[in-house]
Amino acid sequence: MSVWNYVVTAHKPTSVSHSCVGNFTSPNQLNLIIAKCTRIEIHLLTPQGLQPMLDVPIYGRIATIELFRPHNETQDFLFIATERYKFCVLQWDAEKSELLTRAMGDVSDRIGRPTDNGQIGIIDPDCRLIGLHLYDGLFKVIPFDNKGQLKEAFNIRLEELQVLDIKFLHGCVKPTIVVLYQDNKDARHAKTYEVALKDKDFVEGPWSQNNLDNGAGLLIPVPAPLGGVIIIGEETIVYCNANATFKAIPIKQSIIRAYGRVDPDGSRYLLGDNTGTLHLLVLTHERERVTGLKVEYLGETSIASSISYLDNGVVYVGSRFGDSQLVKLNLQADASGSFVEVLERYVNLGPIVDFCVVDLDRQGQGQVVTCSGAFKDGSLRVVRNGIGINEQASVELQGIKGLWSLKSSFNDPYDMYLVVSFISETRFLAMNMEDELEETEIEGFDAQTQTLFCQNAINDLLIQVTANSVRLVSCTSRELVDQWTAPAGFSVNVASANASQVLLATGGGHLVYLEIRDAKLVEVKHAQLEHEISCLDLNPIGENPQYSSLAAVGMWTDISVRIFSLPDLELIRKENLGGEIVPRSVLLCTLEGVSYLLCALGDGNLFSFLLNASTGELTDRKKVSLGTQPISLRTFSSKGTTHVFASSDRPTVIYSSNKKLLYSNVNLKEVNHMCPFNTAAFPDSLAIAKEGELSIGTIDDIQKLHIRTIPLNEQARRICHQEQSRTLAFCSFKYNQTSMEESETHYIRLLDHQTFEFLSTYPLDQYECGCSIISCSFADDNSVYYCVGTAYVIPEESEPTKGRILVFAVEDGRLQLIVEKETKGAVYSLNAFNGKLLAAINQKIQLYKWMLRDDGSHELQSECGHHGHILALYTQTRGDFIVVGDMMKSISLLVYKVMRKVRLKSVLGITMQTG
Repeated sequence: MSVWNYVVTAHKPTSVSHSCVGNFTSPNQLNLIIAKCTRIEIHLLTPQGLQPMLDVPIYGRIATIELFRPHNETQDFLFIATERYKFCVLQWDAEKSELLTRAMGDVSDRIGRPTDNGQIGIIDPDCRLIGLHLYDGLFKVIPFDNKGQLKEAFNIRLEELQVLDIKFLHGCVKPTIVVLYQDNKDARHAKTYEVALKDKDFVEGPWSQNNLDNGAGLLIPVPAPLGGVIIIGEETIVYCNANATFKAIPIKQSIIRAYGRVDPDGSRYLLGDNTGTLHLLVLTHERERVTGLKVEYLGETSIASSISYLDNGVVYVGSRFGDSQLVKLNLQADASGSFVEVLERYVNLGPIVDFCVVDLDRQGQGQVVTCSGAFKDGSLRVVRNGIGINEQASVELQGIKGLWSLKSSFNDPYDMYLVVSFISETRFLAMNMEDELEETEIEGFDAQTQTLFCQNAINDLLIQVTANSVRLVSCTSRELVDQWTAPAGFSVNVASANASQVLLATGGGHLVYLEIRDAKLVEVKHAQLEHEISCLDLNPIGENPQYSSLAAVGMWTDISVRIFSLPDLELIRKENLGGEIVPRSVLLCTLEGVSYLLCALGDGNLFSFLLNASTGELTDRKKVSLGTQPISLRTFSSKGTTHVFASSDRPTVIYSSNKKLLYSNVNLKEVNHMCPFNTAAFPDSLAIAKEGELSIGTIDDIQKLHIRTIPLNEQARRICHQEQSRTLAFCSFKYNQTSMEESETHYIRLLDHQTFEFLSTYPLDQYECGCSIISCSFADDNSVYYCVGTAYVIPEESEPTKGRILVFAVEDGRLQLIVEKETKGAVYSLNAFNGKLLAAINQKIQLYKWMLRDDGSHELQSECGHHGHILALYTQTRGDFIVVGDMMKSISLLVYKVMRKVRLKSVLGITMQTG
């Protein structure tokens, strides 16, 4: 095994922490800029909606972003600070269409205690300085010079240690900040300071406000001419300014952490709280004096971490806990009383607190089921790598042996007919005026026999190959134009064709090459091979899309693939494949300008070769397993790019990226035949024949993770899959808030792993929450159980002193409690261990064995344990070894030993320090 790991990001960050709106890319363009962990997304606001412009990686987790406009500039600059105390100022160069770094630096200090409430980065409205609160008791200032360049940073001592928020006030002669803080008696106050840049110190500001709402946590500076600041609490909203104006209104108890300004003058603000409710805060004013505050309910959104008002009542709601949304604020409420209409959702996988990997379709391809989101935005997400086929239409049809699409004329951009072949007949489907498929006839085709191949040909002709003949039919009259008949005693077994050539195998190793000349089929060459032919292809790969100078032939007996030159049928290259499995499908194709020969075997394996189109040489032989059944290969086009579809028990799309062949599973269980079917009603679609069904579907983006959402309206904490019962079980809790109190209710829930229907729910006791869950079996018991570890989280206790281990069986789709075992602490981790159950309970590792009582019931009986941990949070086992992850002591290695007295013995202790 290699000691190196290849680590790659499968899915970019989706959790939105910050967003802002401004004229970043042009003075006349409005941009939405979104911060997602380590990436910045820049969008352009257009009449059609949000248009993505740029996705920029940032080296570090983004702590704060702000747009600002220096003096004498026509467009905004972007300030970014990271959690590791690095910052940069970015500008968009419209001429080169690229980002420029105007400034960058490190604002870390050698000493200082990082703030508990997170970093704060703010910019003076008049662009005189950037302010940063990174360490308790310090306010870092980065001044601007007269040209808008940043000067050397310096620190100012801040008396207030527990700072909750800091903002710059508008309309002040000198840069003035307002600080919201908490004193050592847990009372909250607001205080203002003027920043004296020359003296590098604070001067006491124009006003202060003591004894605010105990839940006050957010400041909103109001632009000039109104000025002042809004202080958002949990029960009150207060407005105050330097003119001793003080206005307050009570609100329903909630925690508001996100706001967005609607009007440039600051008279209206959108507020998002911790329940996902969106409010409108209105400042009523007469001229430049605020006369009152008013709060209106608007509706429900995701729990907002940022709110950005775009234009015309359209708002971007960024969320850490659920899907971010683009919403429209309507003038009239809907039937439920909401003014909010969701225009678009942007999938967010975070925060992921647990996941399990399952093979739901039993196809050998793992899917990840995650516990995502938080509070009301909690959900399960099924994350699958591969390609989705979105079914548009389907019809039941048994026994399909082949599929081909045909155009009404050679140069028609759209397909008209779908040819469906059966064992003893051929049927023709056509698009009618209502864009529906209906059965039709093509008079020149033989409908009373199985079709082996169909193709549009030059001169507006159609080709049909059957066992007895090759027929040329006119596209316009649909009548027979010419026909080639198989010699007496021979029949066509395998066929391939392109717009001007036909290649046939007529049994006994006979290879017949025909060309279409002047609307006639002309037999050009005949060759006798030593073995039977299993498959053929002459897809053009050269410069001429209507003519191929090479033909690929798969052989029985010697299990080889051969390249012949055309028109003389001279053997250029023979490649022995080895083994005993016959090639069932060959394909000549060009992907990203590189020519390949693909050869699929009857056991689901696929060989790929680089092909020299001029010499026929084969190089770079590779083999990959795509399934277990015979594979059929066909090319198709998606968004102007050619790909290959491999039909089998595990259908796969073969595509090229950076000149490399890549393979992506398709979300279909089994595909027998496929052909491209590009019509006006179904552009870039595929016709797919499955067992007993013909369907038409569009294909998703190649190279994309597919995410399915199962909304829970509660937060899932731990999840586990049980293959035997075909179920998923998870621990969850629901957050209940009434006007009087808040509470949490915890559950164990059971889902069907295919449909994700709720099958059963087991409510836990009051104060009891699920901490761990596994699926396991025990020694001398063939049944499979769900084991759940819980803890009683009593508000008065610093650490849980009581918990339970619950053992459930799934009977008739219901959770049945089999065994209940009380523990002296929280069961943070459970593991199956040699037919027994291993539990991490507070500071102890405990091993339980499964015992059968005299009455036929079971119980968990303690066998041995190991003390000496501080808080054992994680355990993993292999053989007799146990690795314990401790909150303080890091990693310990234990071994299970059978002595006269069975015990767990510590072998190795590793302590790791993290910076």
